[in-house]
Amino acid sequence: MIYTALGDSITFGENASCWANAYPQLAVSTLNCRSRKVRGFVLARSGWSSNDLLDAVIWQGDPVIAHSDVVSVWIGGVDLAKVALSSFKSKQPLAAEKLISSYKRNLSTIFTQIKRGSCARIICCTQYNPFPATSLAVGAIDQLNRTITELSHSCGVTVAPAHSWFEGKQAELIHGFRQGKVEDALSGSMPIHPNDRGHRVIAAGLAPYLIPRR
Repeated sequence: MIYTALGDSITFGENASCWANAYPQLAVSTLNCRSRKVRGFVLARSGWSSNDLLDAVIWQGDPVIAHSDVVSVWIGGVDLAKVALSSFKSKQPLAAEKLISSYKRNLSTIFTQIKRGSCARIICCTQYNPFPATSLAVGAIDQLNRTITELSHSCGVTVAPAHSWFEGKQAELIHGFRQGKVEDALSGSMPIHPNDRGHRVIAAGLAPYLIPRR
């Protein structure tokens, strides 16, 4: 089985102690330990928005996606972070409608591109909240996850509820977690990525979704 993970810095393995401890590699290792023969590929970069991932799928993804049996998509954190931080700094309302419209269009096209060149099953991950103590982040991520769920269902894509794997456990699973407030991201560092334990939690949660249906 060939598994391809598409995404941003989380999928790329930002703040994991090494490449092998990022969730895509851990998920492949988990399945191979269960006597399954799985090869894994990653198409992800730090800082990628849904628009960046769409470009990568169109221009770089065909060779590997075409031969994949299952593809996971984890994208949207950068889209939301850019808008939310700008809103927080300017003390202006979050431009949620524009954000969701653009994100929905990009995610839908990513699904379409995958299906156009492949028969792979698609798994789309929801977004966990690295700032649970900020109401703005809670509301925005809830709205983003509703969009992911509704669009995925309409496109025949399976949803992996990554947000539920982190809920209430952010302090244990996020690298550099401090108070869980958006202000934490304004002091130079971005405490938003999983630590090694967080990547293990993602891999354990995602692995069952990667197993072929009987």
